[in-house]
Amino acid sequence: MQKLTRIITLSVALTVVSGCSYVGVYKRDIPQGNLVTQEMVSQLQPGMTQEQVTYVMGRPLLEAPFDASQWDYVFRLDKAYGDVEQRRVTLTFDPRGRLVNIEQEGDLSADLPLEDESSIGPATEGVDPMDALPADSTQTPVPPTVQPVPQP
Repeated sequence: MQKLTRIITLSVALTVVSGCSYVGVYKRDIPQGNLVTQEMVSQLQPGMTQEQVTYVMGRPLLEAPFDASQWDYVFRLDKAYGDVEQRRVTLTFDPRGRLVNIEQEGDLSADLPLEDESSIGPATEGVDPMDALPADSTQTPVPPTVQPVPQP
């Protein structure tokens, strides 16, 4: 009888533990790199300076270490329950810093399923995540006016 209770207890424990594997694990999409869209690339034109390109595209993820004339904008989206989508734009500049070549890899025109996760993560400076502070406390306090002390 004692062996039977042990076997039943062990069977129930194994069933409960193995049941966790059927529930599944929460996964989330992992975006990495520079977000690159077709709209951004369509604004690029040969002859633009590096500053103008930076204004349109932002700073590149990769700059060639021995040749600053090539910038790589790489975006990778590792979908939680799917495949990996990768986009790459390589920009080449001449010695004067002017854009001369644009190479694209991946489907830049496809919409990316990025969710707004502004409520997740650390709070930004000046924002009360719990809305515990009164509305007046977010304003910069005005220092009191200092009156000169009369001299005798």
